[in-house]
Amino acid sequence: MEIKCIGLFVKRDELARKKAVALEKWLLQRGIDVFYADGPEISLSRKDPFCIIVLGGDGTFLSAARLVGSRDIPLMGIKFGEVGFLAETLEAHLFQAVGHVLEGKYVVEKRMRLQVSVIREGEEIASVGVLNDVVLNKGALSRLARCAVYIDSSYLTTFKADGLIVATPTGSTAYSLAAGGPVIHPVVPGIILTPICPFTLTNRPLIIPDTAQVEMHLEDDPSDIVLTFDGQEGMAIDSRDKIVVKKGTYPVKMLSLSRDNYFNVLKARLMWSGGRG
Repeated sequence: MEIKCIGLFVKRDELARKKAVALEKWLLQRGIDVFYADGPEISLSRKDPFCIIVLGGDGTFLSAARLVGSRDIPLMGIKFGEVGFLAETLEAHLFQAVGHVLEGKYVVEKRMRLQVSVIREGEEIASVGVLNDVVLNKGALSRLARCAVYIDSSYLTTFKADGLIVATPTGSTAYSLAAGGPVIHPVVPGIILTPICPFTLTNRPLIIPDTAQVEMHLEDDPSDIVLTFDGQEGMAIDSRDKIVVKKGTYPVKMLSLSRDNYFNVLKARLMWSGGRG
C-alpha cells in the first residue's frame, strides 16, 4: 500500500516538538504529505491520512484517540512521557520504527472502546467513548460512595468505596492496575470492574464478558462525586444519574511493529526481571 499522507499528534513538550519537526522533514523528503492533527483548526474529515503518529505519553495517545473517534485511522505511539503502555515505541527508535511502517513491516491491533452514557431523569446528558476507563470517584473530603451496580439489568452488588473503575483490557494497566485490578491482554474480550479502596474486603475486582452492559447509580446523594472519562474530562454526578457502560462500536486501531511488543512493553514498564532470556 502506498502511503501518501501521515498525521502528527504531538505532546506540548519542547523535545517532542523538535522531533516532530525533524520527522516532518524526513517524511517530506520521502514524498509523504504531513499535517499536524493537534492544531485548533484541524478537521480530520478533510484529510485522508494512512495513520497518525502520536509523539508523547499515554495521555497524549488518549487525546489522539478521542480526536480520531469513529474514523478508521490507525494510531502509532512514540513514547516521550514517563509512563507508556500505549506509546510502545521509544523516542530513540522513532525513525527506525517509522521506516518499518513505510516498508509495510507492521501489524494493526484493534483495541476495544467502552461507550459511556449518563442518563439524568430520562434524558441522556453525556455520551463518551473511552479507550482506558471510566471512573466514578469521590472528592478528597467526601464520605464513601455507595454505588449500586447492575449487569444486564440484574443487580450485582452495592460497592461502598472511594470509587469504582470500569476498564477495558487496554485500560487494565492504567488506574485499574494501581487500584489492585488484574492485567488483561488487550485482545481478551472482557470488561473490568475495580473498586477503589472498598470498605468491604470481599469486594474484589471482577472481569465480566465484553457483551455485558453495566449500569451504575449512587444510592445516596454524597457531594463531590465525579465521573471521569479516560482521565481527560469529567462531570459531577449525583443520585439522579444512571451511568450505562457497554462495548463501543468503534475500536481504536493501533500500529505495532510486532505482535510480541505488548509483552515487551509490559515487562519494561512494570520492571519485571529474572527468568530465561
